[in-house]
Amino acid sequence: MRNSKLKEVRNVWKHSRFFFGKNKVMSVALGRGQEDEYRENLHRVSQRLRGQTGMFFTNKTKEEVVEWFSQYQLKDFARSGNTAIHTVVLFEGPLPQFSHSMEPQLRQLGLPTKLERGEINLISDHTVCTAGDVLTPEQARILKLLDTPMVNFHITLDSVWSNDGTFELLERKDNPSPQNEGIEEEDEDEND
Repeated sequence: MRNSKLKEVRNVWKHSRFFFGKNKVMSVALGRGQEDEYRENLHRVSQRLRGQTGMFFTNKTKEEVVEWFSQYQLKDFARSGNTAIHTVVLFEGPLPQFSHSMEPQLRQLGLPTKLERGEINLISDHTVCTAGDVLTPEQARILKLLDTPMVNFHITLDSVWSNDGTFELLERKDNPSPQNEGIEEEDEDEND
């Protein structure tokens, strides 16, 4: 989960609350079945807690929340295990974007570099990643150093529970896998 990106979302939704915790703990708090649920139909929310999941509590309407989150996406840097969306090739020659002190780090990441007159030079062309490949930790680090974002940070809403006990699964336009950067969120109205 990307803390800095989530902080931006929390800032926009100051009037609402996000809750993240261990899925089993949240599941027990909501109720695992009809007989031990805290409020009507909360066990259905409990059953949806899988993977990187959180709960979102707000007094805003379902339409407002769904509209905002469906449009919210930010470019972000890939992590190891993500799939490269395009090929990145560095060509032989100077790398002026890096200071001379970074040369050992770049070499350790697998780049064929040498230091000439205080400037980092790439000894030969180097393919950092190829489109469709799963990124290694070294490739992800190089892409970040090159300031090349490869993923979109977004939050996928999964379902809605309201104080009147209604529960609704939301239609999902994508099919996020555990590898995706999307965070599944439960949207819950808290109309006191």
